[in-house]
Amino acid sequence: MTTNPITPALWFHTNDGKIQTVLSYYQTIFWESFVLNYTMPLGETPSGYSELAEVTIFGQRYSMMTTAEKHHEFNDAFSLIINCQDQEEIDKYWGYFTREWKEVQCGWCNDRFGLRWQVIPANLGELMQRPNAWEVMMKQKKIIIAEY
Repeated sequence: MTTNPITPALWFHTNDGKIQTVLSYYQTIFWESFVLNYTMPLGETPSGYSELAEVTIFGQRYSMMTTAEKHHEFNDAFSLIINCQDQEEIDKYWGYFTREWKEVQCGWCNDRFGLRWQVIPANLGELMQRPNAWEVMMKQKKIIIAEY
């Protein structure tokens, strides 16, 4: 297996700076494809107590760091896209991420840590070729495939 030389690094805030809260949250939803590669305490830093972990989700490595003090928050300039096979899969991810945070628009939502997700059907390009597809999407928060 060839590994991707680029690893997204995500910086989270937890009250105590410990990574386990973050790991548990993502492991719950991605359990079938979530692999914890390692955790590492970083100790006291300028942003308070910090820890680091590397995980693999759906074969993609991610570096995750937590700090006790808020430093940089996630924003819409970076999001993760989940290409879902059907409405059931969309509903699964959408329900989990928006349970504690918020729905946005056009398949975008934020999870409890503020990370942005695009929960979309894998065939979105095909759906967007249908008449009035843009108008349908602009009225949706969660994508409802049957409305296309």
